[in-house]
Amino acid sequence: MDWTDRRQRFRTILAGDRCVYSASVFDPISARIAEDLGFEIGMLAGSIASFVVLGAPDLVVLTLTEFAEQVLRISRASKLPLLVDADHGYGNALSVMRTVQELETAGVSALTIEDTILPRAYGSSAVGLVSLEEGVGKMRAALEARQDKELAILARTSAVAIAGTDEAVKRIRAYEQVRVDGIFLAGVRTQAELDAVAHTLRAPIVLGGAADNLFDPTYLAERGVRIALQGHQPFASAVRALYDTMKALRDGASPKSVAPAGASNLMRHLTQEAVYSDWSKRFLGA
Repeated sequence: MDWTDRRQRFRTILAGDRCVYSASVFDPISARIAEDLGFEIGMLAGSIASFVVLGAPDLVVLTLTEFAEQVLRISRASKLPLLVDADHGYGNALSVMRTVQELETAGVSALTIEDTILPRAYGSSAVGLVSLEEGVGKMRAALEARQDKELAILARTSAVAIAGTDEAVKRIRAYEQVRVDGIFLAGVRTQAELDAVAHTLRAPIVLGGAADNLFDPTYLAERGVRIALQGHQPFASAVRALYDTMKALRDGASPKSVAPAGASNLMRHLTQEAVYSDWSKRFLGA
């Protein structure tokens, strides 16, 4: 498939002067909903992918193959530019190269590679960072592996929360020097933390996991934030709705009583039933 247009749209946002909110998506239907509602970017988190594919917590037990397969399902179903959380690249710098190749083929518009030590080592409970040299090596490897230059490679760091703003600035400057396309800041909790880091950046910022006091798009745009995540409530809400519906049915409620109003029409719209009906008439004579 041709992924060029959506990758160019993602880069236009990175190069712009406003902050947009991404939609947390996790499967073809959720991506189509986000696109239908006018979201400009979709985001697939590693944690959500682990929940959806494995029903497992976010402990980096999902494999690259499983992740890439889910990414392809989403990319194929929607024209929404998709940003994905590629964790630590599933290993060392050579694994990062393979990760970029697989996710580029699966249709992502942008991906993040982080400098957190993953998965957790035996006997360790603290979250740590790889050395700066290893982090830089991973970013260089990601850029080298990219074939389509429209694909955006973002360096992700939680250094603000783990090691403080001075270490975060040091790492961000090093990642900028190898010319990543943007910086994904995770774990920023206050405006003071963002201000301390943002004024040193030249690259556009993607802000993830932000506190409530950071949800002001004008303020964020002025600090160079071009994309802000809003958490992953859509998946949590879907799980809650599924659980409540199944429980009601198990407890004896009638199917009709738990059927949401207008669900049939919405499903027909989201599954593009009219398109398939047209194809059936044209190609099957039905």
